[in-house]
Amino acid sequence: MEAIPSKQPRVVLSTASVDEVSRREWLQDIISREYTKVEVIPHTSINLFNEMSLYTLDKLRLTVVRSNALTIKRKKHEPYHVSQDNYLGVILLSGHYHLAQGAHEVSLNPGDMTIYDATLPHQISCSHSFSKILITIPRTMMRARLSGVEHCTALRIPGNQGIGAITSNFIRNVLQESENINDWSVPALSEQSLNLFTLSLASLNAQSYSLSRSRSAALQSIKHFVESHLSNPTLDTAMVVNGTGFSARYINELLRDNDISLMRYILQKRLERCSKDLLSVLHRNQNISEVALNWGFNDLSHFSRTFKQKYGCTPNQYRHDHSVTSQG
Repeated sequence: MEAIPSKQPRVVLSTASVDEVSRREWLQDIISREYTKVEVIPHTSINLFNEMSLYTLDKLRLTVVRSNALTIKRKKHEPYHVSQDNYLGVILLSGHYHLAQGAHEVSLNPGDMTIYDATLPHQISCSHSFSKILITIPRTMMRARLSGVEHCTALRIPGNQGIGAITSNFIRNVLQESENINDWSVPALSEQSLNLFTLSLASLNAQSYSLSRSRSAALQSIKHFVESHLSNPTLDTAMVVNGTGFSARYINELLRDNDISLMRYILQKRLERCSKDLLSVLHRNQNISEVALNWGFNDLSHFSRTFKQKYGCTPNQYRHDHSVTSQG
């Protein structure tokens, strides 16, 4: 299985950008900054090469890593930043890959997957050149989907059959087609990628998955209700409670796993719908106030203020700038 060709990565970080003497220290600093504090041990018989192409997929970050042989160690009691409180999923693209964490050790073949806790001690050993996809998943997001995920680390998910093959191929295809993906489809692809990866992990820990599946279903029910009633200006917590049957406390508890409250989620979705309509040829004859009213805003000054906070410009400037860009 060959590595994915880089098309339009958000960021490319490569040891080729620094002199050979400084590469180990540079790579160690980059991994410690972007993922978690580690020690990098290159194989002395070859010059160190490592390249990371970072893609943002809504709430997920996907990184295509190409490297020659090395070992990476995270030691006990190493500090980490709150932003690094993540699980890291791995899809091996080429070469061989060995991961040890806690009581588990796993060796991967191309296509295989695994996951590990970035904050806990671990060791990654690759005796030859390799490439992989690294999936950064915030801990709160992963645990909300799969209770007991901590028991799934450093276990092999075969990538040549069943849900593992479906997941591995889907995420690889998303990256291969990254330059052809429209912005509006990115959240759905991110959600589907995470759903499939969760299902793959659940095959290792099916009982725990069944415990959290009801929470995931409840969250999807709440989101569906909200997005179906965004045009209603009276949409509020009481309406969502009555429409879904869940308590306000439970609704906000579920949304808190996504780092957002119910009313902020409603506002965010309304702003997203307005931004799309402002650029749509189907709504180009509507004035800005009509677009806002269509999506439940009954206070136009509040709409303008919150729109500018989210998009960095007024609704009128947003429509004008994007219109000029598309015409150019």
